[in-house]
Amino acid sequence: MAEGAAERRAAGELEASVLAALWAAEGPRTAGQVQNSLGAGLARTTVTTALTRLYEKGTVGRERSGRGFAYFPVQDSHGLTARRMHHELDKDHDRPTALARFVSDLDPEDERILRDLLGNGDGK
Repeated sequence: MAEGAAERRAAGELEASVLAALWAAEGPRTAGQVQNSLGAGLARTTVTTALTRLYEKGTVGRERSGRGFAYFPVQDSHGLTARRMHHELDKDHDRPTALARFVSDLDPEDERILRDLLGNGDGK
């Protein structure tokens, strides 16, 4: 394996790092500002590409900032997790079975939380 390929980030790792930087920010950030906050020796074009992909997925929003854009997250990390769960369910042709499998694989604490959220908990 080539050295450059060995040093590549795992799929989604760069986008996760970029999102973490945006969540930690006080407001919208340009690609250069995100690049500086990551401090990983990444090229600004690499960060810009990640931000553009996140924008195209609807994960971040953007507003004009000079000749470019400043980006901001449209959801917190919990909202993003929920969105991913919905996306996976939407891809399955048998949604009831997928939901049943998900629920049957929950650990007892997660099951309790889900029951409480659905209003069927025993109040514990």
